[in-house]
Amino acid sequence: MIELAYIGQRYKTGDTCDSTGRYQWDGYTDGTFSPAPTAEENVIPLSKNETFPPVRSCNKGAYWKYLG
Repeated sequence: MIELAYIGQRYKTGDTCDSTGRYQWDGYTDGTFSPAPTAEENVIPLSKNETFPPVRSCNKGAYWKYLG
């Protein structure tokens, strides 16, 4: 069975990407929203089977939403 992301689906740092596309930062895994990620970190491209990264500028785990 092929699993594909749907628009708005949420992932977190360490999850495996199941659909190639763009993903937008959607808060930190500790429940906070600051410090804000840099402009380059706010929306990231990922390919299928890549691992969702932390926000490197502050080294915090993050949630990511699929944009398409």
